Amino acid sequence: MKPVWMRLRVALLWVCAVGTSYAGEPQPEFSFGVVPQQSTVELARDWAPILKYLEARTGFKLSFRTAPNIPEFERRVADGDYAFAYMNPYHYTVFSRSPGYRAFARQKDKRIRGLLVVSRDSSIQRLEDLKDTTIAFPAPNAFAASLLPRAQLRQLDIPFTPIYVSSHDSVYRAVALGLYPAGGGIERTLGTIDPDVRARLRVLWRTPGYTAHALAARADIATGVVAALQQAMIAMSDSAEGAALLDGIGFAGIEAAKDSDWDDVRALNIDTLDALVGGR
Repeated sequence: MKPVWMRLRVALLWVCAVGTSYAGEPQPEFSFGVVPQQSTVELARDWAPILKYLEARTGFKLSFRTAPNIPEFERRVADGDYAFAYMNPYHYTVFSRSPGYRAFARQKDKRIRGLLVVSRDSSIQRLEDLKDTTIAFPAPNAFAASLLPRAQLRQLDIPFTPIYVSSHDSVYRAVALGLYPAGGGIERTLGTIDPDVRARLRVLWRTPGYTAHALAARADIATGVVAALQQAMIAMSDSAEGAALLDGIGFAGIEAAKDSDWDDVRALNIDTLDALVGGR
């Protein structure tokens, strides 16, 4: 039998070898999809540094992904293309059923409010003044920026024609340029648009507040991986660097979330929303 010191040396060498081999393996990689409320360039500018920051604190790689428009983003989420996704509240109520995304985090202390904007010098003062106009929206299924304003206008029997221009920023720029008399958006994206554009707009109407966008994981992602990302995201606001990165997307912080947090969205008049979705 080998002396104890030799057995310990062999054991230590074995541990070191295993550790070296494991460390040399490629990092696990996960796609991270972001709903295209803004242009791809702007989203990549704001989100890619956040994902890089999270990579350093989780030990796995996060690849930024988005889509050219919201309907295409919906198709990709429905197909499970993203391991993780940042999606609007209505999307979450749909995609939590199929293919089975599960929320793990959301913007801290935030309720999402949709709004309708008009140009600052517009004569439009009431929703009724929008009768028989063409109103710009980012996409048919944009929750607070499209579904809720359209539902409100139809409940008030105000006839209008919707037009979809692919992103929140496109809505704001089109209204500021006078291409359309009004458009739908949300407070966060209005707050992050170019100040020159924002200065040319006025908020006409706001929706009530609802649980904001979900940060969700595909059902097959390991619980440990989700937990690691959740904790790294929650801790971001504890450091100056992390807080600055969050400020770039209009977040004061990130908090843990659970599926039932979106029950307020599920409790809406789903028949009305589904009719809007079906009728575009």
